[in-house]
Formats: sequence, structure tokens, C-alpha cells
Amino acid sequence: MSPANPAATLSTLPQTPLSAEPYRQIAHLVEGLDTAGLWWLSGYAAGLARAQGAVPLASVGANADSVAADHVERTRLTVVYGSQTGNARRIAEALFARLEADGLPVRLLRADAYQTRELKDERFLAIVISTQGDGDPPDDARALVEFIEGKRAPSLPQLRFTVLGLGDSSYPQFCAIGQRLDARFEALGAQRWVARADADLDIDSVATPWSSQLYAEAKEALKPRPQLASVTALRPHTAPVAWTRERPFAAELLANQRITGRGSDRDIRHLELSLEGAGLDYEPGDALGVWIENPPALVQAIAEALDLDADAAVEHGGDTRTLREWLGSKREITRLSRPFVATHAAHAGSDALNRLLAPDQREGLTALMAKSQIIDLLQEHPGVWTAEALVEALRPLQPRLYSIASSRKAVGDEAHLTVAHVEYRHGDALRWGAASHYLANREEGASLPVFIERNERFRLPTDTSRDVIMIGPGTGVAPFRGFVQERAVIGATGRQWLLFGNPHARSDFLYQLEWQDALKRGELHRLDLAFSRDQAHKVYVQDRLREHGRELFSWLESGAHLYVCGDATRMAKDVHAALLEAIAEHGGKSAEDATDYLNALQSQGRYARDVY
Repeated sequence: MSPANPAATLSTLPQTPLSAEPYRQIAHLVEGLDTAGLWWLSGYAAGLARAQGAVPLASVGANADSVAADHVERTRLTVVYGSQTGNARRIAEALFARLEADGLPVRLLRADAYQTRELKDERFLAIVISTQGDGDPPDDARALVEFIEGKRAPSLPQLRFTVLGLGDSSYPQFCAIGQRLDARFEALGAQRWVARADADLDIDSVATPWSSQLYAEAKEALKPRPQLASVTALRPHTAPVAWTRERPFAAELLANQRITGRGSDRDIRHLELSLEGAGLDYEPGDALGVWIENPPALVQAIAEALDLDADAAVEHGGDTRTLREWLGSKREITRLSRPFVATHAAHAGSDALNRLLAPDQREGLTALMAKSQIIDLLQEHPGVWTAEALVEALRPLQPRLYSIASSRKAVGDEAHLTVAHVEYRHGDALRWGAASHYLANREEGASLPVFIERNERFRLPTDTSRDVIMIGPGTGVAPFRGFVQERAVIGATGRQWLLFGNPHARSDFLYQLEWQDALKRGELHRLDLAFSRDQAHKVYVQDRLREHGRELFSWLESGAHLYVCGDATRMAKDVHAALLEAIAEHGGKSAEDATDYLNALQSQGRYARDVY
């Protein structure tokens, strides 16, 4: 809980520069601040510095050393990240920590915290940014990307820059945002400091050499700051997190229950996992990362399609395993990517695949990757592979992230998930989504390797009197189950409005009894439903938004926070368009003003999306 008036508390501190006692008092104060209080304190301190004629050196992500070390150094390095799932943040934080440990003037900023007016004065800039879906920036970087690509971007002849793009080559617009920013900086006159790098799912194989080269260049170009031992000693020392992405916790599966009815063509599961003894904590909005294994039947089918011995030893990168082990737990074998299609086209000598890889055949390649898995490609376009070449060509298996569908305050040492089991036919063959199939087939008592992935952009308002609007069709409703649980436990006084949709009310109304009970108890104040196939014309959540646009705009004008979770490809775009329409119509705004209104909500942290 933040102090009622942090400014009043700070004003009582002695003003002697770098005396130990004031900093000890500040450290005690800061430990008591919540997220909103920390943001406030950052702005307050910056204002004091400006009032005394200083220009702030550091912002979000910088520690006490960075703030107190010196006045503005134009030779500092600014590291900016735009991240949807946390990977860009992880890389940027590691780079920042390495440079800061050497005393180099560096600051770390999330893209939506970067002040665009500072761009014209930057000397060294590193951007780590992901690309979402069909060439979209992550939500926290939308405004920054628009500014850099827009007419207001300044000429940057003084700037040395570098860009690390993160993406998934399963999508046609692989690392498009990083590539666009790289080209735009060059067009603005900036000098490329380190060559742009594009990282696929095997992020570290590209990010590590890029970071190392940037580190070496920064060591040459930047002068280390004097270290303030007296301040450093006051920084709280906390134990490192025991369980991480690289070292997951073995969570026991307590429940695996299908929550769609018999008549549904969707198999959606509610999973409950035990975190007892892990010491892991999470907040509503965070995700649970799960390391999975591929279906054994699919592993065998790939080996047979290529006439390879699944139990033969294969050496790769100094690691020797059987081909079955490589394909089972170390390689992506369900998701097609453009590089693999190109490599297989060469192995198969396929003119048809080579034609699809032509620049003017983007739609055809996109359709192939959307409907086919690797096994389909191998069977439909036979080619000759060695086991070593196959392991080399396939991308490393990555953990899957699922929005946590519970509040830890409500369920204790557990984390709940809502997972749609992906299962369909390709011709006569049955195909599965690797992660959902793995989870759907785990029996209670099984152990799952998990870790917490923080999502600071998707948080409930710290002011519990604020209203909350939650839009979550299908499994996108998962985090909102946690939101409602959390707000009930803490006694929030703000209203909750949930908009949920799925095909059929009878068979696909996820958590129906829970929502009805929450309405009765006053923990949920409004529930609007859109069951698309229960009437002649299809109705979706975006249609409900248009129907109730007046109430929606009224809630927003009263300070409500707005959240969207679910499919990024269609739903999120359609919902965004409906929001703009409602704001324009009921706010009496032009299309441009409605866009500015929604962008302002996003910059204020009042419009957040968790889309995938």
C-alpha cells in the first residue's frame, strides 16, 4: 500500500547530499510502495532534479546508482524494449544488467515509458522489439513505432543505433517491426552501430552474439561512471528467484477437467496445478509458462516418413541424444516456418514448394503454414534427410505461456489454467496442437515443469474503486476469472463488467455457474454474452460492444479500465474497431479523435490487451 502522501514523507528527509541516513530512510519508504507509488516517486524525483537545474539520467529500470551518479550524460546508452510475451524484456534486462555492472551509463525503458521528445538528443540507442501476428508491434510499443515512422520524427544524424528483432518465422511478417525501425532510423540519418539481428524462436542463438557485440562496442564508446558505494550498500538484497524459465518448478497437476458440454465441438480444459513449496508468487494478469513434450505418435510418424531410425543417436551442438528424444522434447515439430519450408524444398527438389517461396506467393505460403504441419509437408513432398540435418533444421522447442485463470489470494498455492485442446483432421489423419494435446492428456498427479511469466502491462488498477471492463471470448476469459476472484478477496468497490462469447450457450458457456454466483454476490456487476451460433446471424463480443456503446463510453469517461484477452488475428482487431466506433459515436468524436482517445487510455494504463 502506498503512503497517503509520499511527498510529505520525503520532505522530512535531511537534504545533505549522499549522506547515508537519508538514503536508508528512502530505501525504507520505497519498500512500502506499490507499483503506482513507485511510478509517482519516479516522476516526483525527476521534478525535484529539474527544479535544481539537473536533467534526469535514468528512468524506468535504472537503479539508485543510475539516478544519483551524475547529471545528464549524452554519451549514455538507452535500451528500449517492446515486449508482448516477455522475451524482449528478458533480453533487454540482461543486457542492461551486464552494462550497469561495469558502471557504464545506461538506462532501461519499456517502450511506452520512453519520452519521444528525447529521441533528438540520444547518442546511443538499442531497441529490442518483437513482432506480433501479421507484422504488428507489441502493445507497449505501438505509440513509439508510430512516432518513429511518422512525420514528427526528428532528423537523427547524431544517433548510433542498433535493433534486435524478435519473431516467429511461422508468420510471413517475420521480425517486420525490427526491420522497419532499422530502415527508418537509417532514413532519418542515424548510423547503424551494430547490425540488426532477427531472432526466431531460438532467441538466444541470435540475441547472445548481438548482445555481446553491443556490449563490446559500448565498452569502447561509453565512459564508466563513478560508483557510489554508499548508495549501493543500501540497496535491498533479495534472494534470487529459485524457479525460472531455465529452471522450472515441477508442479503437480491437481485437476484436469473438461468444461465444455458433450454437444460442443471444442474440448476446453480447466487445469489446477499445485505450487506448494515453490515459493512462487503471481498476480492476476501473469502467465504460467509450461515446458511440454511432443506427441510420441507424431515423433514416430516423422521418423517413418523420412525412413529414419528414431532410436539412433544424433549429435548436435555437443549434445548427443536419440532422434526420438530430440523430436520428443527438444524440437518444434508441429509449427511450420518459412526457413524449414525452404530447406525442405531443396531436400525434396520440389518445384511446387519453390514457387510458393516466391515473393509474389505470400498468400499461398501463409495458407500452407496455417493448415499444414511438418509431417504433412514431409508426406506430401517426399525428400531425403539425414537425422543430423533434420535436427539442425528444426527450431528448438519453446515453452508455452497460458494466462493464469486464478487469483493466488483466492486459491492459495495453486495456479489455474484454461486450455483449448487443439485437435483436427488433415485429410484422414488426426493432428494436434503440441502443447494443448500434452496438457489435455496429463493425468491428475502428473508433474509439469512450470515458471511464472510476469505481465506488468496487464494489471488491475491499484485504485480499487475504479471500474473494470473485461472482454474475453473463448479461453480469453481466463485472466478475468482471476481478476474477479482478486477483486472479491480484496473488497474492491469498483464495478466489474464482463463480455464473453463462444459458439453455443448450452455447451460452451465457460465457468457459467461461477459467473452467475458472482453476479448474485455482487462481485460481478454486469455480464453480456455473445453466443455466435445460437441464432441465424452470428453475434460476437464486438457486436455487443456496439449495442452497448453508450454505457461503454460512460464507464470509460468515469475512469474505467478496459481489458481485452484472446485471439490477436481477428478478435482483437475487430474489438479494437468496435471500441473506436463506440467512442466516436457516443463521444461525438471524429475517427482520428477516437483513435487519440483510445491511445491515451493505453498510455495511461487504462487500455490493456493480452492477445496471442
